[in-house]
Formats: sequence, C-alpha cells, structure tokens
Amino acid sequence: MHRVSRSAGRAPDGRDRAARQAARRAARRAQGGPSLRARLRRDRVMLLLVLPGFLFFVVFHYVPLLGNVIVFQDYQPYLGFKDSPWVGLGNFTVFAEPDFYRALLNTLKFAVLQLVLFFPAPIGLALLLNSIISPKIKRFVQSVVYLPHFIGWVILISISQQLIGGTGLLPQLLGELGLPRVDLMTSSGFFPWLVTLQLIWKDAGWGTIIYLAALLNIDTEHYEAAAIDGADRWRRLWHVTLPGIVPVTLLLLILNLGSILSVGFEQILLQRDAVGADAAEVLDTYVYFHGVLDGQWGPAAAVGLVKGVIGLVLILGANKLAHRFGHEGIYSR
Repeated sequence: MHRVSRSAGRAPDGRDRAARQAARRAARRAQGGPSLRARLRRDRVMLLLVLPGFLFFVVFHYVPLLGNVIVFQDYQPYLGFKDSPWVGLGNFTVFAEPDFYRALLNTLKFAVLQLVLFFPAPIGLALLLNSIISPKIKRFVQSVVYLPHFIGWVILISISQQLIGGTGLLPQLLGELGLPRVDLMTSSGFFPWLVTLQLIWKDAGWGTIIYLAALLNIDTEHYEAAAIDGADRWRRLWHVTLPGIVPVTLLLLILNLGSILSVGFEQILLQRDAVGADAAEVLDTYVYFHGVLDGQWGPAAAVGLVKGVIGLVLILGANKLAHRFGHEGIYSR
C-alpha cells in the first residue's frame, strides 16, 4: 500500500510536467510560428526553385574561397596547393610597394567619384521618370535609358572615342570655333571623370528599375494628405517621396559599399594604355598584371583578400549605422 501510494503520488507530477512541456511548445509555436520541419514541408516548392541559385553561389563563390590558402604560399600552378611552399606572411610585403599605393590611391579616387556622382544618378532619373504622366512617353524614355546597359564596354568606349577622342566630334567642333582641340580620351587628369560619366551613361538607367518599384509602393494616401495640408510638389517630394524610398536607398548603399573598391575592371583595362598606368592603375588591374600576367599569385591573392575584408567591414559597419538610426539595413536586428 505504501508503494502504491508513492507511485500514485508521482503520477500527478508526471502529468503536470508533460502539461508544462506541452504548454511551452504551444507558446513557442505561438511566438515563432510553425516548426522548422513544418516550414520546410510547407515551402518545399519554393526551396526547390531557390536550390539552383544556391548551388551556383556555393560552387562558384564560396568553394573558391578555399583558394585563399595561396595567400600564405609561394604558389606554383604546376605544384598545386599541396606541394607549393609555405611563406607565412611573406606575400603581404606587397603592401609596401609603391605601385600598390599608386593603385590604391587611384582606386579611392574612382570610388569617391562613383559614390558621389553615380550612386544618386538612378535616384534622380527614377524621380524624373515617375513624374512623366503619359504612359507611352514614359515607356519610350525607359527603353531609351535602359538600352546602354546591354551595350558592351568595347562598343561604348568606341562611341566615346568617336565623340570626344582626338579626331572625334567635340575636337572638330572646337576647331571650327577657333578653340584649341582637346583629346579627353587620353587626358590623365580627366580620366576619373571620364570613367564615372561612362558608368552613368551605361548603368544609371538600369539602376532606376528598383527605385521605380519602390516609388510604386508608396501609398497614394500620403500624397493626398500632403496635398490637403497645402504641400506643393517640392514639399511632397521632400516629405513623402524621398522618405518612402529611404529603405531601398540604404540597402543599395550598403551593398555598394561592399564593392566600393571594385571600380570597373574591364572598363578601365580597355582604356589603360591610352592614359597610362599612373592614372589608370587600380587594384583590380594591379592584381591582373601582377598575378595573372607576371605569375605573382601569392601577392595578388593577398591584395584580393584584403580588398574583400575591407568590403565586408564596410558592409557590416554601414549596416550597424543603419540600425542605430532606426532603419532595417540589409537584415533585421
């Protein structure tokens, strides 16, 4: 009888414990939604659609990161990763070379110009396109500004040569007016501006797509309320339109900061000989000439690794600032 009463006394405790566990599971489900297994089963079709892109990034972006081991090796292609001799931090002496600092300085010049001039260009163009009332005219203008994105750099630079090169339209026009001819395609001082203007010409229109989508998501009731309060077009732009696209603008700004030191390898390489290495050598071309052509794989990989780390730090830092000012950034807190 005594044993029966003890086991009977434990039974309610077991039932209470099970009830508490069930209550906790129910609370977790109420707070966090369905379980991971349920979400996977529910979203299996969408996950299958994402799978090819995920595998692409893993194979071609993440797996190659293992190759950064050559930063610490005197890498020789015929020896491979396994047999190439280890040199520790010896490859990082590349950062003491004058050619590297010249490339870094030029890269920073291009990066600042592109951040100040190119990044706002799609925003302004999107605002102009959004103000066009006629749908036909709007579609026509959109097609015109999107088209340069699909033109290769070789063709675009050839067009630039025909317009502002030594025998181009602009020098001939200046000559007809009795003014000195200028060849802007070979001017080392104008080259950073030339690269930035070419980039705006090519990709500013394409960049408006995201901003136009953001503008369409702004509730029209905000504009109506502002108009009732007596706000003119400029005040509606300042107090309704621009705040409405701030989240998208911040997101793109943060992502652009991650690649701020990649200032256009193909574009600059095609014009490097015309202006000289002193004006056109950037980090990407430095890695190409020293790593690929000269076979200095380790130092070139060290430059690429440090460039990637700087980009990561800039992204995380900018995202933290966005959170501090109350915005979401690239991910929620």
